[in-house]
Amino acid sequence: MRIERVVTSGTFELDGGSWEVDNNVWLVGNDEEVLVIDAAHDAEKILAAVGDRDVVAVVCTHGHNDHVNAAVEVAAEKECEIALHPKDDMLWHEEYGDDLRWDIELVDGGALHVADLDIDVIATPGHSPGAVCLYARDIDVIFTGDTLFKGGPGATGRKYSDFDTILRSIKRRLLTLPEDTRVLTGHGDETTIGDEAGDYDEWVARGH
Repeated sequence: MRIERVVTSGTFELDGGSWEVDNNVWLVGNDEEVLVIDAAHDAEKILAAVGDRDVVAVVCTHGHNDHVNAAVEVAAEKECEIALHPKDDMLWHEEYGDDLRWDIELVDGGALHVADLDIDVIATPGHSPGAVCLYARDIDVIFTGDTLFKGGPGATGRKYSDFDTILRSIKRRLLTLPEDTRVLTGHGDETTIGDEAGDYDEWVARGH
C-alpha cells in the first residue's frame, strides 16, 4: 500500500473571486489500482501519475471547483465513477452545469475500498455543507481536504461555509482520532492530529 501526492496548480473560483492555488491530489493504492482523491486542475499530470493502473473511483472531499475541476476528465479517461457528498451538489453544478453528473453518493459512515484497504467516510461540514474526510484506519492516515490544515481549520468566509460548524466537525470527528494519525490535506504540508489538537482553543479565540 502506498500514498502518492501529486501537486497541481490552477485557480479557485467562488463568489466572483479567483485565487491562484496549489492543490494536493492524493493517489492511494498499489501497483494495480488506486483511488484518486480531489482531482484538481491538471488531468494530464494526474493521469501520468496513475499510469496504467485502474482507478477505483475519483473521490471529491468537497465540491469547490479546485477540488473537482479535473474529476470528469480523469474519470472519463480511466472509465471510473466520481464520488461526492450530495450536499455539495450545488457547488458541482457551478463548475459543470447541469449536463455532467457525479456518480457515487458519499455518506457519513460509508466506506470506500482500494487494494484491500478500507477507507471510512466521515462527514465534516463547515468549509462546505458536504465536506468529508477519508479515514484509512489501518494505516493511521486521514485525508482532510479543506477541513483541517497544518495550522487550523479551512476557510469559512465564503458562501455555504460556517466557522462554528467546521470547529464542531473538527472537535467531534477529527480530534478524537489517535494523536499520531497523519493528516494529509488538500493544500500544503501534512500534519498530525496530535500536533493540531493543542491549538483548538486558539482557533476558537481568533474566530477564523
